[in-house]
Amino acid sequence: MTMTRVLVVEDSLTVRKRLLEVLEAEPDLEVVGEAEDGKRGIELCQSLRPDVVTLDMMLPVMSGLAATEFIMAHCPTPILIVSASTNRGELFKTYEALAAGALDVLDKPVGDASDPAWERKLAATVRLISRIKVITHPRARLGRMGQRPASPAAASGALVPDPTAARQVPPRENRLRAVAVGVSTGGPAALIDLLRGLPPGFPLPILLVIHIGKLFSPAFAEWLDGQSPIRVAHAAEGEPLPPVGEGRVLMAAPDSHLVLREGRLRLTHDPERHSCRPSVDVLFDSVARELGPDCAACLLTGMGKDGAEGLLSIRRAGGRTIAQDEATSVVFGMPREAIRLGAAEQVLPLEQIAPALAELARGVVGGRQP
Repeated sequence: MTMTRVLVVEDSLTVRKRLLEVLEAEPDLEVVGEAEDGKRGIELCQSLRPDVVTLDMMLPVMSGLAATEFIMAHCPTPILIVSASTNRGELFKTYEALAAGALDVLDKPVGDASDPAWERKLAATVRLISRIKVITHPRARLGRMGQRPASPAAASGALVPDPTAARQVPPRENRLRAVAVGVSTGGPAALIDLLRGLPPGFPLPILLVIHIGKLFSPAFAEWLDGQSPIRVAHAAEGEPLPPVGEGRVLMAAPDSHLVLREGRLRLTHDPERHSCRPSVDVLFDSVARELGPDCAACLLTGMGKDGAEGLLSIRRAGGRTIAQDEATSVVFGMPREAIRLGAAEQVLPLEQIAPALAELARGVVGGRQP
């Protein structure tokens, strides 16, 4: 049996012991070290070279954010943030750690009583992220909000769309009315790069679904708004789709599907799809039905397959579709599934997606195609 080697970095002795008990009870997980502050965590990561680090955000000596930035810049290792931080400032630190290369975030256990569901989730998440191959993270090396350099083109042999299916911007009046975006693991960093790459005055509203834990999502739109030249906010139930010329980002609210229906944004509590609420597929399907050829959609880095079928729905409706390539995806799961279905008109490195959207939006006018 191949063992997954885990380093636990947590300043609370009670919580640390709880994490150790859960992880050590799993036959395929081995705790190789524990640390109570960020500096010691870095030292053990460098010397022990674990497969996964579980990391608290609020640590003495060196914070979890600073430790994430150092680890991802100098000894890249999959990081799972395990945090109880729920106030605005601490949540912002968590988002910045995700943007600096941490892969996922999990809430801390509550109380001393056993919680089998949480314990299973911890073990499963550790196993899952241990299989993700992380690389030196440029944003971390440059500092938490450093700009990412251009990524290499997709490696030879990567999945690409059928070249016979590619088409140019149609020679008709451009009637695009919205862009839909779906993203999961690796999402915070990808979104910052995408939004910062769009030109000033980008005219189209952007509808966004990102997979992030329910407890950690409430302040994400506010944090992203502070990193983006385009205004970002949670979508409000019943608000109209912004008209062309009012480019802004409207994001699904925590634990709610975002749907476009009869020109208005709706928040629903319909069942999860692909174990997700909000679901990218739910958003994309509604946009395909509502706007048909008058929309574009991007499916970015993420684990699983949410969004693949929805992207195909948009392409079949005549909309423009883009999937992020393997070389620049933290996890290629969601884009890969879309490409396999033939849903992606273009497969692009992350740094080329914003220019592609800008080109699609060029000369855009309001209203529907007659």
